[in-house]
Amino acid sequence: MIIIMGLPGAGKSSVLSGVEGMGWKVLNYGTLMFEIAQKAYKLTNRDEMRKLPVEKQKKVQEEVAHRLSQEKGKVILDTHCSIRTAKGYLPGLPFSLLEKLPVDSIALITATPEEVMGRRKTDDTRVRDPEPIDSVREHDMMNKSLLAAYAAHRGCPARIIYNHDGKLEEAVRQLKQMLE
Repeated sequence: MIIIMGLPGAGKSSVLSGVEGMGWKVLNYGTLMFEIAQKAYKLTNRDEMRKLPVEKQKKVQEEVAHRLSQEKGKVILDTHCSIRTAKGYLPGLPFSLLEKLPVDSIALITATPEEVMGRRKTDDTRVRDPEPIDSVREHDMMNKSLLAAYAAHRGCPARIIYNHDGKLEEAVRQLKQMLE
């Protein structure tokens, strides 16, 4: 399993669309969480999950990790490295869950805070709370720290892929290198 993480607006979906047809099954952690949380907590949209109490979020994460541990073959997990909550940053893949997954390598897709903010403003598919640029910068720093911790915990390679505006092909090329 290859884990691809990043901030909302970093361009994970765009980069992942560039590797379609390479024989990898792409699973979105947030979508899997929403399927469970929607039933358990009567949510109406995916963005409500991060507003659930942390204990409920952890319970949903555990169920998703169990499902993912059953996956076989070439799997890419698309997820967030951390989730900003009212109480602080919640690791997207706590060690207790991460150790259940067969991880080969992990990557963080990122961009400048200005690029992320610009992409969020034009994404009408999500319901996002307003966030100052310093908060985006802090969240990206937290993600880079967690990336290193996740890789050290699993003993696997980690990579940072920069998805700058107008440079999508370069980001896709770097991801393809990881998948070969």
